[in-house]
Amino acid sequence: MIAIQDYYEDEFSVCFGCGRLNKDGHQLKTFLIGNETISKHTPDKNKTAINGIVYGGLLASLIDCHGTGSASVFYAKQNGIELEQYNAPRFVTGNLNVSYLKPTPLNKELVLKGKLKEINGRKVLVSIAVYCEDILTVEGEVIALLLPENFKI
Repeated sequence: MIAIQDYYEDEFSVCFGCGRLNKDGHQLKTFLIGNETISKHTPDKNKTAINGIVYGGLLASLIDCHGTGSASVFYAKQNGIELEQYNAPRFVTGNLNVSYLKPTPLNKELVLKGKLKEINGRKVLVSIAVYCEDILTVEGEVIALLLPENFKI
């Protein structure tokens, strides 16, 4: 199975959260399984808020990158885009909303699940849920914006 991030062009693969070319980043990978997206990440002790608890900014960044990756997958699927090397639609975050429900423990695998709520032109609304040991700890919503094809860095 190939992650959506592996279909991004090299110039869009340096993101701290999900860039495959950013060796210092999280290297988050987003996969479509059925009608939802899945990413996994295990935060280490360097991502501490208070002893044993994950820093909220890390959780927000995971939701951010899983949200834009999910938007890419859902948009490609809805628009009949057959994914191949370097052709994935690339999204950026237009809005990020995060709700912290319970403390999220360190050194345990987190599972992020994304669901499509709406596609409206170049805007995609995705809901994200973060689970630790099957317990919902954080929820988020991402409005992702499709970059125009002529966008250059």
